[in-house]
Amino acid sequence: MTVYAIAQLRIHDRARYQRYVAAFMPILARYGGRLLAADEHPEVTEGQWDRDKVVLLAFPVREISADRLAAADTVALLVRGVTTVP
Repeated sequence: MTVYAIAQLRIHDRARYQRYVAAFMPILARYGGRLLAADEHPEVTEGQWDRDKVVLLAFPVREISADRLAAADTVALLVRGVTTVP
């Protein structure tokens, strides 16, 4: 079953975050992950959103990154996919 990760980031160190982004895709690919969406300007349809970026990933294994942890305050959620019945 696919696990989805939804991360909402408040970036406070843009240079360090960019260093993380530059190294992220090879690590994600190494662990079988897929980047499904990344948006620094999502459309907020309800409530208030106080973050700078939202990211949606699908992957079987998580890799913790020191640069992301040091560069951004993140709310991260793991959501299990559902099996659809035809």
